[in-house]
Amino acid sequence: MANNYYRDEDFIKKFGLRLKELRKSKKVSQEELAFKAGFELSQIGRIERGTINTSISHVAAIATALEVPASDLFLFE
Repeated sequence: MANNYYRDEDFIKKFGLRLKELRKSKKVSQEELAFKAGFELSQIGRIERGTINTSISHVAAIATALEVPASDLFLFE
């Protein structure tokens, strides 16, 4: 049985756009978010552009850094 990694490109891109929207509404730079969440600056950019499929643990860290419920990061259509 082959293990195929499921990757929903559309969902990943929408998540990234929502993250960017929330970050900007909070007037937080990518650099500040990266520092608060404990990530490399480039990782925030890759998440916002939808080029990486971030982990649920990273979602929790981002939400904490932005001071929003993690569920807010998934409020997109």
